[in-house]
Amino acid sequence: MSRNEPEHIAVSKSKGIEIDWHDGTHSSYNLAFLRDNCPCAVCTGAHGTEPRKTNYQNPSPFQMYKPALKMLSCEAVGKYALRVNWNDGHSSGIYSFEYLRQLATTSGS
Repeated sequence: MSRNEPEHIAVSKSKGIEIDWHDGTHSSYNLAFLRDNCPCAVCTGAHGTEPRKTNYQNPSPFQMYKPALKMLSCEAVGKYALRVNWNDGHSSGIYSFEYLRQLATTSGS
């Protein structure tokens, strides 16, 4: 088994995702962190386009009211990833387990 294989995944549409990995590591990802780190081509600027990053973790104090961020759904993509459908209309990000493991390492979760 790979260290990037989850043993257990818990999804809360209002809080985020928690993963217990096969090597005993536990990772937590809150909604704002996941949305701000969306790996899709639009958010990352793939194909030479300007990245369209969100900033849910540090919103501007002067922005207009936005509804609280939440997941509308979260579904498995094969045996390698999760796809999240967000209430802000975004749904093209596929979070591979390898990517989620990398995020856990960089975020300290």
